[in-house]
Amino acid sequence: MKILTGTGVALTTPFTANHEVDALALTALVNHCIDGSIDYLVVHGTTAEPSSLTSDEKQWVTDTVISANAGRLPLVLGVGGNNTAEVVKSLREVDVNTFSAILSVSPYYNKPTQEGIYRHFREIALNSPLPIIVYNVPGRTSSNIEPETLVRLAEEFPNIVAVKEASGNLVQVMEIIAKKPKRFHVISGDDITALPTVLAGGSGVISVLGQAVPQLFSKMIHLGLSGENKEAFHIHYKLQDLMGLIFEEGNPAGIKAMLQELGIGTAEVRLPLVECSKGLREKIHGAMHPLHLQQAVKV
Repeated sequence: MKILTGTGVALTTPFTANHEVDALALTALVNHCIDGSIDYLVVHGTTAEPSSLTSDEKQWVTDTVISANAGRLPLVLGVGGNNTAEVVKSLREVDVNTFSAILSVSPYYNKPTQEGIYRHFREIALNSPLPIIVYNVPGRTSSNIEPETLVRLAEEFPNIVAVKEASGNLVQVMEIIAKKPKRFHVISGDDITALPTVLAGGSGVISVLGQAVPQLFSKMIHLGLSGENKEAFHIHYKLQDLMGLIFEEGNPAGIKAMLQELGIGTAEVRLPLVECSKGLREKIHGAMHPLHLQQAVKV
């Protein structure tokens, strides 16, 4: 799928000071990403705090993004969980005319074996009306999808088209790239490994930082895809401090603080998450200063 090449963004869910979903800020964020040449948008990824949203709020967020996007970019919808039957049930409600693919996280908390992970995604593949991006994020799920399991899924189910690989393990990334079917996309799920993944043969990134600095991040990835490595790394090193800082006290607290600096929404997150500390906000502000990003966007 060509749409999975380049820079996707895992959108936040902006909240007002009263912790209500801020549709105006979300609309501004979508427009900011589109104006900055982002390639596709991810709705209800981890960064969107979906576990802290009601079903009505999730639908409101989805509708807001669809309306703001107005068909300009491909959309990917997060549909995952650790109850396989419930995930399959939710797939029946996906709007196949609006979304280009689904992003489905590996089961968390249950700690399944590799065979359990395989069977979970087999059920999703047999029931999904859209192409599937498998999401491997062992830091959140406590279970890694081993390369052998992923390649097995990719070879057996043509509608499993990509992995968002957020293990942070570049050796694992390269093993997947070496063994995967040609049609299968390997997408970085970590900003810090985005460019190295591309240079190793990956297709791009689903980024968090990219929604704050869309032009820079998108340019970096496309330079990498074009083999212009020196220029790509020049941008990477300009952004490297921010790549770490926005995750220092958890996601999405850091990126929301950065977006607030840009005039997009507040830094509010919902419990059990908390806003990032004053000290971290100051460090983020300092790292932004050389990029001349302050107040680049107004709601």
